[in-house]
Amino acid sequence: MHSSVTLDRSGDWPGLAQIADAESRPAAEATLEQSKALDRFLATVERRAYRIAQLGLRDHDEAMDVVQGAMLRLVRSYAARPSEEWKPLFYRILQNGIRDAQRRRKVRGRLFGWWPGGERSEDDDLDPVAQHPDPLPGPADRLMATESIVVLEQALRDLPARQREAFIYRCLEGMDVADTAAAMGCSDGSVKTHYFRALQSLRERLGDSW
Repeated sequence: MHSSVTLDRSGDWPGLAQIADAESRPAAEATLEQSKALDRFLATVERRAYRIAQLGLRDHDEAMDVVQGAMLRLVRSYAARPSEEWKPLFYRILQNGIRDAQRRRKVRGRLFGWWPGGERSEDDDLDPVAQHPDPLPGPADRLMATESIVVLEQALRDLPARQREAFIYRCLEGMDVADTAAAMGCSDGSVKTHYFRALQSLRERLGDSW
């Protein structure tokens, strides 16, 4: 007994490609929407992420490399995660990247400090950010150039790293304690302690009227 279903001229079962396309279309559309949402998220954090990296590294090129690396890792490793998880994940990746860059800088300093001919030139002490235009122009950058923000940035640079992270995430980014803890890789209690100490230090330096 033969089946009444016959192959078409291409040798495929009739309508198989259309059926497969119809079944995969919802998944493809969902993936596209997820990708668009991730692009929007990255666009909203790019400028602030650069500022955070710049505060920690004080180097234009290193800051840009760290931000781009954090974005790339988020896309490659966590794009499929729910969108509400992206922010703490991204900032944790970013902060890890900043610390890695700082460690590499220390290693280079130890190595070339002892290496023949490795003495630093006077130009090495110049602030590279001041030597390059800001790659992310816009109203927020003009605001950051005001005197009060410059003073705040310097005060943040002088904070211990963990206090600076807690302040940036809690105060400037508006993240709650749980998300900040996830980004910093520590407990809620540690976040509260670091944030409280950062506030104390900044108030002593800037005054309550800042």
